[in-house]
Amino acid sequence: MASVGRLSTKDAVLFLCDMQEKFRPNIFQFTNIVGNAARLLQASRVLGIPQILTEQYPKGLGPTVPELGAGDLKAYSKTSFTMMIEEVEKELHALGNPKQAILCGIEAHACIACTTFDLIERGVEVHIVADAVSSRSQTDRLFALSRLKQSGAYLTTTEAVMLQLVQDAKHPNFKEIQKLLAHPSPDTNLLAFFSTL
Repeated sequence: MASVGRLSTKDAVLFLCDMQEKFRPNIFQFTNIVGNAARLLQASRVLGIPQILTEQYPKGLGPTVPELGAGDLKAYSKTSFTMMIEEVEKELHALGNPKQAILCGIEAHACIACTTFDLIERGVEVHIVADAVSSRSQTDRLFALSRLKQSGAYLTTTEAVMLQLVQDAKHPNFKEIQKLLAHPSPDTNLLAFFSTL
């Protein structure tokens, strides 16, 4: 049977890509993108899903922004446009090589795209959280999402990920996740993309 892309807490890892200070003024919808990624980070902690955080050339682009809430995570520094650097590969191996990646961050057409290609080539199912991913240009963002869908990635949203992971209102952590869903995700202007789906 073909994979339907059903997320599972047992086999997922959350990738947080390059949400750094110097990108703040230039990335389309930066504040809302980081806000959605921060909710996913909180949800992953509640549900016991491991997290991997990278920073692109932090010496020049600065640290991860504090509002992501990732201060306790080890940040893997990189210069490549993929998150799949040697240290991240080792971390994934130590985690038992999870089969699903939930991907958020920037930029959609660069580091998100390269990471997605690398993960898919390794047989990992990639779930790109469209309202937690952006680029400097909305054009690059939308075409990147379309291109990544063509490559076999699943496009999803912050709320959809959280609800898929708990599956049932009887889930022992549902109340905590429900608190994260209390306010709807901010509009990150993705409706322009809908016509291309």
